[in-house]
Amino acid sequence: MQPSRSRLCFGSLLLAFLAVVWFGLAPRLMAQTPNPNEAKSSTAGKAPPVSFIKDIAPIFKESCFGCHGPKSPKGKLDMTKFATLRKGGTKDDPIVEGKPDDSYLIDVLIATDRQRMPPLETGDPLPKEKIELIKRWIAEGAKLDADVKPEDDLVRELRKRYVPPAPPVVYPYPVTVTALAFTPDNKKLVVSGHHELNVYEVASGRLEKRISTRSRRAMAMTFLADGKLVVAGGRPGEEGDVRVYNLDAPGKKVGDLTFLDGVNDKNVLLAHLGDSDDEILGLAVSADGKKVAAGGCDRIVQIWDISAGVDKAKSIASIENHADWVFGVAFSPDGKLLYTASRDKTAKVWDLNAKESLITFPDHQNTVYDVLPAQAGKAGLSVGEDNQLRLWNVTGDKAGKSLRNAGHGRPVFRLAAVPGKPIVVTCSADATLKSWDAEKLTPGKTMGGFSDHVYAVAISPDGTLVAGGAFNGEVRIFQLTDGSLVKNFNASPGYSDKK
Repeated sequence: MQPSRSRLCFGSLLLAFLAVVWFGLAPRLMAQTPNPNEAKSSTAGKAPPVSFIKDIAPIFKESCFGCHGPKSPKGKLDMTKFATLRKGGTKDDPIVEGKPDDSYLIDVLIATDRQRMPPLETGDPLPKEKIELIKRWIAEGAKLDADVKPEDDLVRELRKRYVPPAPPVVYPYPVTVTALAFTPDNKKLVVSGHHELNVYEVASGRLEKRISTRSRRAMAMTFLADGKLVVAGGRPGEEGDVRVYNLDAPGKKVGDLTFLDGVNDKNVLLAHLGDSDDEILGLAVSADGKKVAAGGCDRIVQIWDISAGVDKAKSIASIENHADWVFGVAFSPDGKLLYTASRDKTAKVWDLNAKESLITFPDHQNTVYDVLPAQAGKAGLSVGEDNQLRLWNVTGDKAGKSLRNAGHGRPVFRLAAVPGKPIVVTCSADATLKSWDAEKLTPGKTMGGFSDHVYAVAISPDGTLVAGGAFNGEVRIFQLTDGSLVKNFNASPGYSDKK
């Protein structure tokens, strides 16, 4: 993994976005500048009051909520609600309205010993400009905004006010491909981007559509029978969501490209099934198309009934069966069981009717990234950080016991089933895709040529094509039968690695 490149990429994109906003607003701001000859207002030059929800709460969320949340808060101080913040913990109310120098909150922010908050062991102190902003807010009376109630969950309030940035026109760095899906007609490939989904023509590799999204990245996606696309993802450490898009909606045409607004256009964004406090990583639709399941960093798997349509989706279950992140989910062929894969080093099977855990498969002894049913639901397939693809029993006296395993040379991140055939394809940090007999785990084709970890894999609905997406933005499409390359391109619009 190379997180430094991801951070550098996001930082550059943010600076570019701010520059666009500034140059777009500057002429209007200049046009509104008052005549210097006019009488000056008594408030001229005075900064606007500090807003708690806009200015202060984001600082607390970034630097404080991790230790001072609703579950076992340090010092018994829960800062995720204004009411509990002002109630205080072991030190009572940490704020003296109008007197920042007398406020315990400021004392711990400016401390240089072990009293300092954030704690010394967690890294750098809060920047001076942020401390000064908090001081100003306290000096102004430590007021709460009129549209926020003291008991409101500040995480949710901040989430409601979030405005996603526009996707970069030209990517200065390659974007990691975290999810892929072929369109129902097998002719196009939808690829995850930065705050967008991008649609490429398979035959030519040409970018055809760009769909802006609230989510920073898509972690999983799948098409429904009616051609609508369900996408799970979010913003790491901020929020997760599951949304449904109509990629055939009319959009804005610019040259050969079509742009769709997946944030505000209700013709594009058809439904918001649900959200969570962190990214959603795994997604599945039942074989009958009536249920959607999703799980992620909050350890919870949510299930919705979409039989009446995605716009009438109902939450029917919330399952907490793992001790850590849920990376993968899958329904059994009859829709009665749910398979899950987790960072807690297990794959599990949950009975949806009995509402109980049936099987735990622990043999990976490391993070399990993905899971699928096998042998018509009588077995499970899972992949993980141990480099292995493992087949295990789901029924009988040997339920939860290993049948056999095979592997890559590095961790295996995802697996996808070929429609109508006992074949699965895996993607790995060894920069390859591999096909396997799903019952015997005998290897089929190895499809390479990638120059980085392959994080995503997708199979075309007709079972003839397989696509892989890598950390460095590479996408390669192969014929499944012989492993030959059909097309390759970098899924970072406008990016060029030429020096």
